[in-house]
Amino acid sequence: MKEITRRDVIKTFSSIGLLSGLTNIAQGQLSSEITHFSASELSIMIRSQKVSCEEVMRAYLTKIAKYNPIYNAIVSIPDEDLLIGQAKAADIELSKGSYRGWMHGMPHAIKDLAYSTDLPTSEGSPIFAGTYASADDLFVSRLRAAGAIFVGKTNVPEFGYGSQTYNPVFGPTRNAYNPSLTAGGSSGGAAVGLATQMLPVADGSDMMGSLRNPAAYNNVIGFRPSQGRVPSYYVNSDSFYQQLSTDGAMGRNVEDMMRLLSIMSGPDNRVPLSLKDPLPNYDDLKAPNLRDLKIGWMGDYNGYLPTEKGVLQLCETALNDLEDEGLRTEFCMPKFEMQRLWQAWLTLRHWSCLWAKKYYDDPNTRKLLKPELIWEVEGAFNINGHQLHEAGKIRTSWYESLLALFNNYDFLALPSAQIFPFSIDSHWPKSINGVKMDTYHRWMEVVIGGTLAGLPVINLPVGFDAQGRPMGIQFMGRMGEDAKLIEFAMAYEASTDHLNRRPNLQRSL
Repeated sequence: MKEITRRDVIKTFSSIGLLSGLTNIAQGQLSSEITHFSASELSIMIRSQKVSCEEVMRAYLTKIAKYNPIYNAIVSIPDEDLLIGQAKAADIELSKGSYRGWMHGMPHAIKDLAYSTDLPTSEGSPIFAGTYASADDLFVSRLRAAGAIFVGKTNVPEFGYGSQTYNPVFGPTRNAYNPSLTAGGSSGGAAVGLATQMLPVADGSDMMGSLRNPAAYNNVIGFRPSQGRVPSYYVNSDSFYQQLSTDGAMGRNVEDMMRLLSIMSGPDNRVPLSLKDPLPNYDDLKAPNLRDLKIGWMGDYNGYLPTEKGVLQLCETALNDLEDEGLRTEFCMPKFEMQRLWQAWLTLRHWSCLWAKKYYDDPNTRKLLKPELIWEVEGAFNINGHQLHEAGKIRTSWYESLLALFNNYDFLALPSAQIFPFSIDSHWPKSINGVKMDTYHRWMEVVIGGTLAGLPVINLPVGFDAQGRPMGIQFMGRMGEDAKLIEFAMAYEASTDHLNRRPNLQRSL
């Protein structure tokens, strides 16, 4: 394929009004800058054959080889010749007029909690390491059908437990902005892969902020959709009651995230609670005028949540800056006793961990489980039917308390984390502002509100503290109104420049 010049790309993008991301591309040097393009730009370039799938693959594999040894975001990477061969095959398809979809020929790494037929899955555990699935998980099959080429998995904590991405199989994933700090989790590898431009887009999952916390810690977009928006189907699993976790999308910008989410979402007849209404196309979305919106800022729930100094200030500064654009913001509190929500969370979280009982019961596999998961399973042994019933009632009351707030506000806001990215050597923060964290995940209590309500929640960046540590803010929308929340995110993104600050990548520690 002939060398691609800046003029070629500008001509293509001008015809559709897409010129962002091109300002630093020198004449005749596009190939070395491929990874700098957004996924949406890259998709257009591939479809118009202004750049080949092979060139894209080689550019990303070069980036991965250069930086992944330090950041450890992507694991289980297939042989390079195999991936180049798949990219060449995608080019041949295009030359014959066959176009699979938005991800045609695009490199993608799947979160290592999800299963595919052609990549090993570990879930960060030596118990599962090297496992191959007989079938793709539902969203994985959708990405494959849209043309994605799987270049590996993104690293996770063991079984996804804990918002610090480390495990005994692959080790820790390091923060994109400071490799001595945590990437967050459990979608830590996904967030770092995006922030370091080793991946165009990334999928993730979220039970306790796993799409929000790592996105905040690496200055990218993370979206937890409404419960049922991205269905999950597993043989011999609970399709009705286990409604805490969901898959979702991450991106370097809102558009990329939304386009990936559109591929992942949509009903499946095998998943009875999947949402039936389709998401609109991204091109049909329209950013609202911020003057027409009102945000309910819940902060630290009026002092209930221990929060590291500087977190609230960054979030409030971001909101204040948007008030100059006309956005209205005021503090609000749900009429709810927050400690009840935490107790309901512990009950439901413990119960959701009973899947691990067979590994707990076997002495040979129990010794391979991290202490935090053993604690969860043992906690589940003490849960009875009455406690589950009460937890469900509390969850419903919490949803109703947020519903009442939505009578006065378009969106509700909280910090995405209670503490800035911490040392990679610490498994979890033992205290915040001198307040002891009594569980391994208490320091992430700020995210359980969105999870338990089943609402769409997006992490948007708010900037960096004096030490250069990123932080984000989570905005909640009404149940099922994912598109409206994304439209607000488009307006937020257009009015801020936090995403423009990219990390200075390191090749050694």
